[in-house]
Amino acid sequence: MFDYDNAFSRNIGWITHEEKEIIKNTKIAIAGLGGAGGEHALTLARMGFQNFHFSDFDEFEVHNFNRQAGAFMSTVDRPKCTVMAEMVRDINPNAQVKEFPGGVTKDNVDDFFDGVDIYVDGIDFFALEARKTVYQKAQDKGIPNLLAAPIGMGVALAIFTKDSMSFDDYYQFSSSKNDEESYIKLLIGLAPVLMHRDYLVDPSSANFKEKRGPSTPMAIKLCSGLLCSNVLKLVLNRGDVVVAPKVTQFDGYKNKLVFPHLRWGNKGPIQRIKFGVAKKAVS
Repeated sequence: MFDYDNAFSRNIGWITHEEKEIIKNTKIAIAGLGGAGGEHALTLARMGFQNFHFSDFDEFEVHNFNRQAGAFMSTVDRPKCTVMAEMVRDINPNAQVKEFPGGVTKDNVDDFFDGVDIYVDGIDFFALEARKTVYQKAQDKGIPNLLAAPIGMGVALAIFTKDSMSFDDYYQFSSSKNDEESYIKLLIGLAPVLMHRDYLVDPSSANFKEKRGPSTPMAIKLCSGLLCSNVLKLVLNRGDVVVAPKVTQFDGYKNKLVFPHLRWGNKGPIQRIKFGVAKKAVS
């Protein structure tokens, strides 16, 4: 027989009984449930969160096996949104998960954010329009917005809150001439320090035009640990949270932790140089 208090009793000590009740009643929206997003969902569920809005229009495929929490032979060709909702309910049968299996669009974004306290971004790197839609809505509603990107064997975490720099002031998407420029801005904004670059043994595996890139399971695990720790701090209102225009980068291969501070976002002179170099490299 499932019992919430018993299931998550080992969290007590790092959180109080009173904080457990806050977690229990917090609602989290996650868009994108493949790599990082799926891992976030399970980590948050094991922390005791039980109210979710899930969105993903994709299905699991064999090439997801190296990193995605819901990818198994038994789930191939099954909707990611449904599979991850089932897995969360398998951890906590009392979990309330509202599914948005068609993804988040301008038509349903208000419903997706209804009653939500925290937004967690698991959207595919190249899903630019969906990301802009949800970021704008989160910003309009003053909802904290967290993205932990798996890069190499590390993680880059960007957090936007009502008190941080806005997402467009930081990334400068609105000044992009095309999607390729926005992809570059997202990458250099998330990871101003390219720690992974000199251990990427096959640079051709990363291709903006073909919308593909290499990945590692270690990076996904690091993403979830870092992002979910910050979700906890935001929900419980304790502990420092690094928000834009600062980001957090950790590389497990390099054993290196940095906190780049882009005072002017991607509009700064050094970021503009990086943008120009990256644009030449992918053209």
